[in-house]
Amino acid sequence: MTSNASRQRFGFFSSLILLSPILIGAPLYSYKEHTYLPEPLHEQYDPVTNSPQISESRILEVSRILSEDIGFRTPGTREHALGEDWLWDQVTKIKNDCDDMVKRSSRRHLECEIWHQKGSGSHRFDMMGARLYKTYVNLGNIIVRLSNGTEASKEHSVLVNAHLDSTLPTPGAADDAICVGIMLEAIRVLIESKDWEPSHAVIFLFNNAEESLQDGSHLFSTQHEVAHTVRAVINLEAAGTTGRDLLFQATSKEMIEAYSHVPRPFGTVVANDVFSSGIILSDTDFRQFQQYLGVTGLDMAIVGNSYLYHMRKDVVENIQPGVAQNFAENTLALLFHLSSPPINSPSISCLTGGFTKPSTVYFALFGKFWMYSFSTAKMIYAILLVDAVILVTATARSPSRLGSLTSLGKPILAVLFAFVGSLLGTNAIALVMRFILGKPLSWFRSEYSTLVLYGPAAILGALISQYPFTAVTELQAYHATLLIQSFLAVLIQLLGIGSAALFFLNATSIWVGLTVSALLGLVSVRTERVSLVTYAISSFIPLFIGTSSAYLTLEVFVPLTGRMGADAPADNLIATIVSIVGALGCPLFVPFVWRFQNSNTRVLNRMILAMVLVTAVPIAVFSVREPFDSMHQKRVYVMRTENITTGEHHLHLSTSDGAPNFEHLVYEVAKEFRIPVPEPILMDWYNSDWDPMFPFSLFLTPYKIPLPVDVSYVSPWSSKSGQDSGSGFTISAVDDVVDGEAGTRSLKLVIWHPGLIWTVIAFDAHVLRWNLDDEPPNEYTRHHVKEASYYGSDTWSIDLVIKIPSPPTFNSKATNSNSHVGAGEILVNFIGLEEEGMWPGKKGILEEKIVKKPGLALKLFSTLDAWIEKETGGKVDALLLGCVAGVQRV
Repeated sequence: MTSNASRQRFGFFSSLILLSPILIGAPLYSYKEHTYLPEPLHEQYDPVTNSPQISESRILEVSRILSEDIGFRTPGTREHALGEDWLWDQVTKIKNDCDDMVKRSSRRHLECEIWHQKGSGSHRFDMMGARLYKTYVNLGNIIVRLSNGTEASKEHSVLVNAHLDSTLPTPGAADDAICVGIMLEAIRVLIESKDWEPSHAVIFLFNNAEESLQDGSHLFSTQHEVAHTVRAVINLEAAGTTGRDLLFQATSKEMIEAYSHVPRPFGTVVANDVFSSGIILSDTDFRQFQQYLGVTGLDMAIVGNSYLYHMRKDVVENIQPGVAQNFAENTLALLFHLSSPPINSPSISCLTGGFTKPSTVYFALFGKFWMYSFSTAKMIYAILLVDAVILVTATARSPSRLGSLTSLGKPILAVLFAFVGSLLGTNAIALVMRFILGKPLSWFRSEYSTLVLYGPAAILGALISQYPFTAVTELQAYHATLLIQSFLAVLIQLLGIGSAALFFLNATSIWVGLTVSALLGLVSVRTERVSLVTYAISSFIPLFIGTSSAYLTLEVFVPLTGRMGADAPADNLIATIVSIVGALGCPLFVPFVWRFQNSNTRVLNRMILAMVLVTAVPIAVFSVREPFDSMHQKRVYVMRTENITTGEHHLHLSTSDGAPNFEHLVYEVAKEFRIPVPEPILMDWYNSDWDPMFPFSLFLTPYKIPLPVDVSYVSPWSSKSGQDSGSGFTISAVDDVVDGEAGTRSLKLVIWHPGLIWTVIAFDAHVLRWNLDDEPPNEYTRHHVKEASYYGSDTWSIDLVIKIPSPPTFNSKATNSNSHVGAGEILVNFIGLEEEGMWPGKKGILEEKIVKKPGLALKLFSTLDAWIEKETGGKVDALLLGCVAGVQRV
């Protein structure tokens, strides 16, 4: 085979310059596609056609009313109730307008129905590796159903869900008020579209208790009269304030096909694989619909700038223009498609079989949406692997096919070593930054700065890994890369992981590049070299995919490291991600190195020396860099707790990241407020001080500071009589029966908590039966039960049958904590949040003097919050909670 590859050889820098259009153009094009948003529309109707259209202004106005006018809508608070009342007024008006419209047009087949659901219940909610139980009282949902009025249209429905509530300590403009606005706007456009008559009903669920661990979606799924008609779910969420809405869970071929009809798709099976793996310690209402309704669906969310997720600055002014427009138009397109009669695609009426494990590969690439089945994936990936083997044997120097393949042993090892070396290089720098320089998370305030810190180290590690190999040629390394990528695509797909598509796309691009070059005579079999044209053809798609993956992955994981816990290896996690996306985007790195390397390794030595110097520069820069600023804040958790059993008051401080100087901040707080120097305390399942945040509390680094209290202080929370429901925070046992012969005790635990919300009880017992679920643990163990109730609901209970343990079988931890002394006695730790003691959610109580005598917590937080803001320069977002706790034997 003749070749032009050997006629002209460009140097290293000349080659990079010639390839720069690809090396620069692919990432730029990828970034443009990643960040593209439509221009926001303000008019409700198209000025040309007068047809209804999505108005971002209306969506953001809903978000503003909920997050600013009403405020922090934490379940159980007054604001939570006000938000529900406001939304009920809105849907009532929609219902009236819809009815009037139908009356004026006798030919219009449209029916609008609304419900204001109220209910109580309980469910098991395992999270973060912990077993947890939830109970809720009088919580509410608001439901709107649009149909053509026939029973046939109502038989099979698509459910759209967003949650009305917000969590501590956020006003929730994006999470999830913007999605509430999107649903209201979608209802308006659907109703006002004169030709729209749904063949399948659309149910809009405005659930008002997601942040209390998905109570609202559980309530709808298990108790509402139309829940059984749901065949598919579209869940709308927000974990950020910028960028395109990401499809991160899709659980059926039919719903993925429906998603292909949205105007601006942005989703990949990789996101689905990552989220379903559990590595992201978060969840959505989608879980409840899948578990209790057995349905498939789509889970979509705004994920850009998730630094503001569950933070005070989740406000309308920080929502990027175009975000709401994009999300709403995608959602509306889905609803039009799913509610219409099927033409060339399946209908939701075929989704009666319930949830099955997804088996579809899908991704958005170059503005188009691609999808195919796992079986198709296995076939085409296998064909590519066979074609790769044929191409390698055809372009190899060895005269025999077997020889051409066996000669690739060292090149394959060289490529694999490069990836391992990259991992070792980045992780070594991560360890240096954390343990030697004491600067972990120095990259935190900029997602892409991680590429600057760890990118050179990845290259350096990959270069060093090539030292053992002295007889590898450029073409051999190219062949090895093609075979590895093709093989990984087949292997990973056989394991049932759709992310194998990434390796398939890379391998296809590399195969095309080599094939075209061979046909054009640009491959030199004699010298085993390839032309720069080969790299130009082969590199664009891998670079595009690699940078797209980097943008999205880092946008999700970098902010996430701020709430993973102080002991989490955040630096190593990010370093590993940089290595992986680097390998994905630059699969031809090893062949390119061996293009210039020769047996005396001088070129490799020069490359390594250069990269040592390049790697040292960002280390020096990042070693003096602050991880946080006013828009990328550190999360600090503060609780002022009154223990009504001991009479003690404490200030608890904690954080969820491993950045330095938190201990210094805690000491400065103690110094400023003239309180004793704190000591770090053990965090485990028996530290009930932090039970309002359990099991997330297990990842915290807590400090506990005793607070002085005026001798004249009389607690409004304590009770002289545990049987008086109006006298304070109390736990009591009623309907209490001990069966000595059976060795059991039956009782109802009653919890009174006037003025307190999000109460939690924790106790040790061997539960045989209870009303929380049908399968309590068959052992003596620790139980945590969390409550959420509607504003003004102050009582909840649990029915229990417990096994009375024999004295010798006491649990060691329980014995140390004096968990029970008498037969079947239970020592219950209890804690709750003051409804009027949360800052900044309740700062209006002080500013507007709503309450004549604010509690101790609110007065302390007013001063403490201002001090933290000034002391840290706005780099800290503090969650401040007033808590009441105690312990009672029942």
